[in-house]
Amino acid sequence: QVQLVESGGGSVQAGGSLTLSCATSRVILSSTMGWFRQAPGKQRELVATITAGTPPNYADSVKGRFTISRDSRDSYKNTMFLRMNNLKPEDTAVYYCNVKWGTSSTSTSVWGQGTQVTVSS
Repeated sequence: QVQLVESGGGSVQAGGSLTLSCATSRVILSSTMGWFRQAPGKQRELVATITAGTPPNYADSVKGRFTISRDSRDSYKNTMFLRMNNLKPEDTAVYYCNVKWGTSSTSTSVWGQGTQVTVSS
């Protein structure tokens, strides 16, 4: 079973920056990695996803402020980052890492434990 380890959450003032990271317990080839977030009382929503060989995908609310990237140099794990700049109070949420792989009929999706991001005004 693949496990995801997240780190990097915290509390910042509006306009500040944070970088989240997510590492898999083993290498997963041909995977899509992504960040999702869930604010209190709201549904979980996509923040950004990245698949090798294709441009990253961002939610409109974070375009121009957040950057997703992945590092595949390590032969034992996949690592993904989310650089968040110019943070706003509405970015406050629990951020979840997700990795998905397989075909449309046999896909597997794994979630991280979540990391809290709090932005104060």
